[in-house]
Amino acid sequence: MQQVDVAALEQALAAGAALIDVREADEYAQARVPGAVLIPLSEFTARLGDIPSADTLYVICAKGGRSAQAVDYLGRTGVNAVNVAGGTEAWIASGRAVDSGS
Repeated sequence: MQQVDVAALEQALAAGAALIDVREADEYAQARVPGAVLIPLSEFTARLGDIPSADTLYVICAKGGRSAQAVDYLGRTGVNAVNVAGGTEAWIASGRAVDSGS
């Protein structure tokens, strides 16, 4: 499984990369990486049509476990997906900007 740290994610986002957040809506509302699209893991297979089309799709959750599951699933469907190691918690701990609210 491909994996990047938050510094590499920040660079990818600056270049226009797509990011999905697979946490639940309440977690997403508290704090999220700016530009992340919410598709909770609990709704993932039902919302495959909502997944942004991209050459490389970055996937994040709180720490990296749920996003790893999503990346594994996407990889089996032919999507080039990358897990964000440390997840949103690592992003916040690094002092990077976050969005909040619904």
